[in-house]
Order: sequence, then structure tokens, then C-alpha cells
Amino acid sequence: MQRATSLERRVDALAHRVLLGAPANGIRAGLVEFTVFVLKQAWACIFGAALLVVIVAAQLWYPDDAALARNDALTIAAVLIQIGMLVFRLESGRELWVIVLFHLTGTVMELFKTDVGSWAYAADGILRIGGVPLFSGFMYAAVGSYMVRVYRMFDLGFARYPRRCLTAILAAGIYLNFFTHHWWWDARWLLLAGVVVLWMPTVMHARVWRRIIRLPLLLAFAGVAVFIYLAENIGTWAGAWAYPDQIEAWQPVSLSKLSSWFLLMVISVVLVAWVYPPQVPAALRGPSAENAEGADAARAASAPLD
Repeated sequence: MQRATSLERRVDALAHRVLLGAPANGIRAGLVEFTVFVLKQAWACIFGAALLVVIVAAQLWYPDDAALARNDALTIAAVLIQIGMLVFRLESGRELWVIVLFHLTGTVMELFKTDVGSWAYAADGILRIGGVPLFSGFMYAAVGSYMVRVYRMFDLGFARYPRRCLTAILAAGIYLNFFTHHWWWDARWLLLAGVVVLWMPTVMHARVWRRIIRLPLLLAFAGVAVFIYLAENIGTWAGAWAYPDQIEAWQPVSLSKLSSWFLLMVISVVLVAWVYPPQVPAALRGPSAENAEGADAARAASAPLD
């Protein structure tokens, strides 16, 4: 596991001991790989999942007449979750910088979007900037947390990853379009075409346990965008924020938001790629690298980490 925290190394060593006798072939082997994949994904989502649980719990049980405004309580809870991630070695200091970058980027967008009426938060609490409660930035940070954690837990490698300078230019255009489309031409379809052109050749290599999954990176973008869209529906149902068509009564978030989340995924990947440069899979770096990867896989499948 790349750049694992101390706690994750202990968990990884325990998992290796548990899986030591797991079969290498057949249906049971497939079930083991699927279980490990799901558990790794759940571990990667821990920050966002904890924040979503708090948001839903506040909707169900937070008293309306509490002295502390609900938005302030959510902000305090988000800060405590972030502190807990560091204290319990669920997150490294380097990852924290990535998450702070996501937090700042998201908060700037929130300030603009709420000002133009794209969505709104309840007007309560003092831990806010204008109409934006401070917990909102942690929702973007949750995306950043997932991105950096999944990168190292699956030892991600990328074949034919585009030049980072080109991805940065496209990501900047996507971010600007989130603002400029309110008074100028909405270029999202042109930007989506640019995403397809740049990343269509890219194949992501993700190690689960013994097996390596290979899939088009664009498909991974789409899958995560759908997952975030589902979480957004839960968040709006729980009253964390509301779109204009949800003010009178809650209804599912418009499917058009999927394109927005897909584009946000591109920004997320580009931000992470500047901190953790995309690595070419070992099998594509030559015979010696391929042999090293095979040896690493054998060790991972048969022995605990040091």
C-alpha cells in the first residue's frame, strides 16, 4: 500500500494474515477479491461517510430549539471528524494539504453559487461566511479525502495518462465555467468533449488483493460522479442545503447535476495528480519492473507487511 499511515499498515498486516489461506482461483477467490474491493472503498470513503451520517442524524434528531444552531453543530462535528482522522492516523499530513486545497476551492465556489441562487442553506448559525456555513467546505474536502486515499490503497497506476499541463488547463477552464456560465455561454459540453479527448486513451490499473483491475479512467470518473450524486440526494433530503426546486418540498436532485459532478471529478483528479504524480503501472515499465511487480504481488498475497 503506497504511503499508508501507521494504523493502515497494521490493518493491512492483519488483513494479510486473515487472507493468507484464501484460494487463488475459482468462485471463492472472486468473492474474496470483491469483498476486499468493497472494504477498501468503504475505508476510502470514511471521511465523507462520517460527515453524511452526521448530516442525516442532525436532520432526524437535532432539536429545533437547541441553543446551538444546527449549521454550527455540523461545522463543529466536521472539524472533530477531521481532527479524528489525523489523531487516529487515518490520514497523513501530506493528504491534509490536498484536503485543505479542496476545502478552499469548494468554499469559493459555494460563496458564488449561493450568491447567484444556485442553491441555499438555512440562514442560521454564526460559523459562516455570508450565506455559506463553514461545514459546506468539508463536503468538498470529503471528495478530496476519498481521492487521495483510494489512490494509495489501490496502488493506482495509469497507462497513457495525458500531460499534466494540458489537464491543468482543462481543469481551470472547467472551474471557471462553473462561474462564468451564469452570465456567458455555458461551455460544459465543449469541456466534456475535451475531457473525453484527453482521457479516452487512459487506462487505470488498480490492485485489489491478488488481482489488478484495468478499466478506462473515464468510466471511473463516471462511477464516482454517480456515487456523489446519490450522496447529494441524501444530503438535500437531510436539509443540509436545497436547490430552488426543493424549497417547497424535497424532490430528487436533477439528473443534469451528473454532468457537473463528472466535471468536478476531473478537477479533483487534476488537483490530486499535482501532489501525487500519476505513476505508470510497473508492468508497462519494462521486464525488470514487471518482475518486481510480480514479486510484490506474491509477497502481498502470502505474507503480512513488516
